[in-house]
Amino acid sequence: METIIHRKVDVNGISMHVAEKGEGGPVVLLIHGFPELWYSWRHQILGLAARGYHAVAPDLRGFGDTDIPPSSSSYTMFHVVGDIVALIHALGQDKVFVVGHDWGAIVAWHLCMLRPDKVKALVNLSVAFTPRNPARSSINSLRSHFGDAHYMVKFQEPGAAEAEFAEIGTALILKKFLTIRRPNAYILPKETGFSVSSDDDLTLPPWLSEEDINYYAAKFEKTGFTGGLNYYRCMELNWELTAAWTGTQIKVPAKFIVGDLDLAYHFPGVKDYIHKGGFKKDVPFLQDVVVMEGVGHFITLEKAHEVTDHIYDFIKAF
Repeated sequence: METIIHRKVDVNGISMHVAEKGEGGPVVLLIHGFPELWYSWRHQILGLAARGYHAVAPDLRGFGDTDIPPSSSSYTMFHVVGDIVALIHALGQDKVFVVGHDWGAIVAWHLCMLRPDKVKALVNLSVAFTPRNPARSSINSLRSHFGDAHYMVKFQEPGAAEAEFAEIGTALILKKFLTIRRPNAYILPKETGFSVSSDDDLTLPPWLSEEDINYYAAKFEKTGFTGGLNYYRCMELNWELTAAWTGTQIKVPAKFIVGDLDLAYHFPGVKDYIHKGGFKKDVPFLQDVVVMEGVGHFITLEKAHEVTDHIYDFIKAF
């Protein structure tokens, strides 16, 4: 870990923290999700650098040691993709390999949609591409399926989730998120919300230590969760702004990896979309889909070395 280099880069009007290792090799950009940081890629940074790559993992805007713009409307995919494109240029690159997980996967899909010229090849984890529905936004779709019980719907109200997280405690809410292994965990009973009950087994798995939780918690104690939650609060705005890209295909070479216990894999319709032709239609250069048995959402941590191997096995062909 001490061999990973940290620095700040000025991109798109903000100061972005990046963690990196490896010199001179092809750049692999690793984009994290929520509630995470560059730190979720620490194993892949070391593994890819050892294979001759320059691995770069930023804290996205709103997270960690990167700036946190105060307006919730400053977290659209256009803002975040703009950050990533500027980072690619700041690294002195024209095109890079891109790997994304969770919200990082969503950012990576949008990067490939808006600026495919910047991506050599893509490996995305957990969240498959979601084609824009011109008739209804994703938040309205979630609300129609689940009412107000879906966690993304709950996240829409400014300050509400933050207050609930503060009541539970930063370290404990992070443990709850990072150890989720129930595919139906995205439904939250109105009576209990995010609260940690006696039924929750928060014993840390072998791939997540108290030291890891402390690292995440120290950063989120400093920044709060609002920056990360603003990604959810821009979902409606993203839907409005991307109307012109309705029906757009993702035309970069791609590989997709997901755990079979991942809550994102169990959203209604997602399995059929991935395995019955829809995914391949929308991402025509999709070359491989890997479903890892017995693996949950935080796959970069739970199966760190296997994920590194999957990334390397794909990008080495380019």
